[in-house]
Amino acid sequence: MKSIKTWRLLKRNSFSDGVKFGVKMKQLQFMAIMCTVMLFVVYRTTYYQYKQTEMEAKFSPFDISKGSRFSSGRLKSLPRGIVQARSDLELRPLWSTSSSRKKFGVYSNRNLLAIPAGIKQKDNVDAIVRKFLPENFTVILFHYDGDVNAWRGLDWSNKAIHIAAQNQTKWWFAKRFLHPDVVSNYDYIFLWDEDLGVENFDPRRYLEIVKSEGFEISQPALDPNSTEIHHKFTIRARTKKFHRRVYDLRGSVKCTNISEGPPCTGFVEGMAPVFSRSAWYCAWHLIQNDLVHGWGMDMKLGYCAQVRLLRCVLDKVYQLLIFFRCIFFFLF
Repeated sequence: MKSIKTWRLLKRNSFSDGVKFGVKMKQLQFMAIMCTVMLFVVYRTTYYQYKQTEMEAKFSPFDISKGSRFSSGRLKSLPRGIVQARSDLELRPLWSTSSSRKKFGVYSNRNLLAIPAGIKQKDNVDAIVRKFLPENFTVILFHYDGDVNAWRGLDWSNKAIHIAAQNQTKWWFAKRFLHPDVVSNYDYIFLWDEDLGVENFDPRRYLEIVKSEGFEISQPALDPNSTEIHHKFTIRARTKKFHRRVYDLRGSVKCTNISEGPPCTGFVEGMAPVFSRSAWYCAWHLIQNDLVHGWGMDMKLGYCAQVRLLRCVLDKVYQLLIFFRCIFFFLF
């Protein structure tokens, strides 16, 4: 009898252990499923937040509180909704109907081309502008020689914005007339010199590459046969669509695999820089008020291309932390 009871007890214990083991396995399976679901939800949420941040940066690149910080003080007495913190460079008709006002209320030009222009370079500037106008660009000319009337004969002259100041450089003009709040409606700002050849340049194709690669600051490469090439980095690589670094063992500055700064990598020369909206917000603050020729600016512009990279890295770190947290929860 005792042996029978013992057998029954062992059978009962083994049965209960099996039940417990089965329950535990089901719990582990359930926890694994829940962890997977949580990881997927967190990933999708983070992804949507990232996309939302990109969208906000694209259409409202500056924090509203920054744009209206004065409204809480000196403009506090104005009625709510009447404060317009930013402007633009779009031309408006002097006389217009209600329908045309609605038309001009929609921003048609999404990119900006700004060129310092002297009358001696009229033909070359004309060629540049004719390349850009069909591609949805607003054009602004900085007349450093003060001569504006000589440009009136060009058919696109009335479509461009003309600003004249004697003997000033493009950085002087840019600091005073391209404030980030004024150009915040443009996706990209081209701040070009007047003597660049555009025979083989396609603005649309260039912007496609810039957008697909996420370049915050960039410049078109120079033809190898161009004159006055100061840095090998600016020469077009024949076998590549774009390049972020260059290798050069000649001269005093040697560019190797361990080079981490300009002019070997992370470098855009000041002759033809192209800024995204967010990068220009940074670059404008980097321009000193008494800057004249712009020497040295190209060595520091890389700081303004790191904002999006830092944000992407932080997003990836956050996703990894969530993943390891789920793994820890599943194992223990």
